[in-house]
Amino acid sequence: MLVQHPVSASSPLTARLLGRWPQIAERMLTEGLDATAPAELPDGHFTAEVLPTIYACGRAVLEAIGADREFTRAEVTAFVAPVAERHAEDRLPLSMLISAIHRSAQAVLAEAAAVADPTRMDEFIQVFNRLLELLRRINMTVVETYTEVEQSIYHAEREARRELCSALVRGLPAEELAVRADTILADWYTVLAIHVSEPARTGSAVNLVTRRRIRLLQSALYELTGAITPATFDGTSGIALLSNSSESDVVDAARLDELAARLTRQFGVTVYLGEFSTVRREGIPAAAVDAGELAELARLCGRPGGSYRLDDLLLEYQLTRPGPARERLAQRVIPLLASPHLLEALEAHLRHGADRKTASRRIHVHPNTFTYRLRRIAELTGLDPAEPTDSRMLAAALTVHRLVSSQSHGQA
Repeated sequence: MLVQHPVSASSPLTARLLGRWPQIAERMLTEGLDATAPAELPDGHFTAEVLPTIYACGRAVLEAIGADREFTRAEVTAFVAPVAERHAEDRLPLSMLISAIHRSAQAVLAEAAAVADPTRMDEFIQVFNRLLELLRRINMTVVETYTEVEQSIYHAEREARRELCSALVRGLPAEELAVRADTILADWYTVLAIHVSEPARTGSAVNLVTRRRIRLLQSALYELTGAITPATFDGTSGIALLSNSSESDVVDAARLDELAARLTRQFGVTVYLGEFSTVRREGIPAAAVDAGELAELARLCGRPGGSYRLDDLLLEYQLTRPGPARERLAQRVIPLLASPHLLEALEAHLRHGADRKTASRRIHVHPNTFTYRLRRIAELTGLDPAEPTDSRMLAAALTVHRLVSSQSHGQA
């Protein structure tokens, strides 16, 4: 949270601006984005990365003006270049960023005019000129940074690492791709499936959100492993291959849980990870399929976001293996599909068991209504949710049905 510093009304203009700087910084971000950012972007998409820079850079500039000290181009670059680089890597249009910067500048100049002392126009003109010079240097830094990113020799390596991961996941020859990606192939890997739980996105902001998520994932994986990790993540799902130095070199489960929690915070949606460790290179294709199913299964079973290994969902995983038993199980819940309120009651019952008061409260119905719905489920399916054996059967049937439906939609 930005901290406000109270300043007396008689303070110089820069001090008065500093006293209101938390609110000004937030207004600069809001007004800069309102006229430029795609409407489909999630709320707060830029806040975590951009607002702290606006706040810190603005305070440093005003303090420099107040001390009659030049705010150097090197200082501007230190604040602005990292933000511009991230936006350039996300392929945010340069025109959009420049427009946002200018709208933000208009906001701060309007604030300066509002709090300026009418009898001290020389002070206002001095601040105005220094802020215009700052704007010029920011524009130059942003344009130069965009040019450097677009011409970066590392772009080809990033694409090569993605192609390398794709080849390993498909079981194709990868030696030449590994050279292009400047990556040494390992004998053992941890195969990590990343699954984002959200409805399908549409609109002009989709690509921007996707690129930002890919960048954030790569940054998080680098902090986790200390190396650049080949991945096929497309903003919604994908595989990352964490190289292991030996069969016993396994990433700690707690650290993968922390990774899932971090990505959930940064993406603003729930993230599931499916992990298969100590996988030989030739076993990557099968492990990638299994890890993807594991992450999807955790979501379908209503588990919280996090990292899941096979032992975490052993029964559910086995229930979903192809075969006549799976098909028979899936059919048991078909009579409920036309009645969403019954499916909702069944899910609440499976989650809360004998605690019907809590279950009914979660779906906002009277306990008697909830009991009636359970009886209706028993009539339609021939399985009584109140009976432990039948309840387990219904839970298995619901899990199988969800997975089968998910796979069918994915193939459509």
